[in-house]
Amino acid sequence: MLTKKSLLFILLLFIPGSFAADYFHWGATVIFLTAGLAIVPLAAFMGEATEAIAVVVGPNLGGLLNATFGNATELILALVALKEGLIGVVKATVTGSIIGNLLLVVGFAMLFGGLRYKEQKFQPVAARLNASSMNLAVVAMLLPTAVQYTSTGIEEQTLQNLSVAVAIVLIIVYALTLIFSMKTHAYLYDVGMAEMEGGESEGSIAEEQKEVNVNMSRWVFILLLVTLGVAIESELLVNSLEEATTSLGLTSLFTGVILLPIVGNAAEHATAVTVAIKNKMDLSMSVAVGSSLQIALFVAPVLVLSGWFLGQPMDLDFNPFELVAVAVAVLITNSISSDGRSNWLEGILLLATYLVIGLAFYFHPVVAGI
Repeated sequence: MLTKKSLLFILLLFIPGSFAADYFHWGATVIFLTAGLAIVPLAAFMGEATEAIAVVVGPNLGGLLNATFGNATELILALVALKEGLIGVVKATVTGSIIGNLLLVVGFAMLFGGLRYKEQKFQPVAARLNASSMNLAVVAMLLPTAVQYTSTGIEEQTLQNLSVAVAIVLIIVYALTLIFSMKTHAYLYDVGMAEMEGGESEGSIAEEQKEVNVNMSRWVFILLLVTLGVAIESELLVNSLEEATTSLGLTSLFTGVILLPIVGNAAEHATAVTVAIKNKMDLSMSVAVGSSLQIALFVAPVLVLSGWFLGQPMDLDFNPFELVAVAVAVLITNSISSDGRSNWLEGILLLATYLVIGLAFYFHPVVAGI
């Protein structure tokens, strides 16, 4: 039987495949596809290594480590694209990651979890707090765009300065959400997971921690190695992106919003769905919605500040159509999750919304600057 682990090891074969495609000039499409598939197992092993190290360093530092590396793949991919001057693709990847996590991942989790259990429950208080944070993210993305469209002759530098200021505010808010969730109000986020994991004996937990302690150096080495691998594969992917998408008949907008976030988040998506099937809906929502919050409150601001240092004018002036899609995703996810209960039909509603948005981006004409 083909397990998740064996599938990931099979996908590792695409790493030498992507190198060969680049070295022997097999074409941009082959490089793009092989590099994209190679990133999937690397991202999975990055997450596994981070979790193993987190067990050793303790809950507070471990939580920070998980939060930092939670979206490392998307951040690396976006930084490579930013360095190449593909600002439109970077922005599309940011919005696409938020939409994908809220609609695709939560949708599949609620669907498959709901098919096995009539109704699943998760912490409504945490869901409402996450909803409020996502509303802030939407406002932060909307206002610079609104300034751009309601002002005549606004200078690009002014918009850049506004974006940098907003980015700093968002990073501060993100730091405060970490303190809230891991320190002052950790019980709001731990209760669901504690109930699900209550069946494990203290002895088995000690065994696991001891085993990870023994292999600490190995996990650190793996983390560094896969991070380097993601950076190299991201370089191949981005360099072949424009030519490959043209030959495949896809726009850069569709690729950035739909394809790249799926590649970067595939392993995380599988984790959220797997734990939902095991009736750990609190953990599933934490993975999916938490990832969206990281993208909106940390990754996007870091990209703005990085663009400022790299001399690439990355700002928070997004394509209005992307903002509409993000607002729709946040609105429907907040509406469905606010009661702390889920079923398979709600999963279908989220997936249908994602499909409609995906079709809209597929048929959306090429936009100047992306």
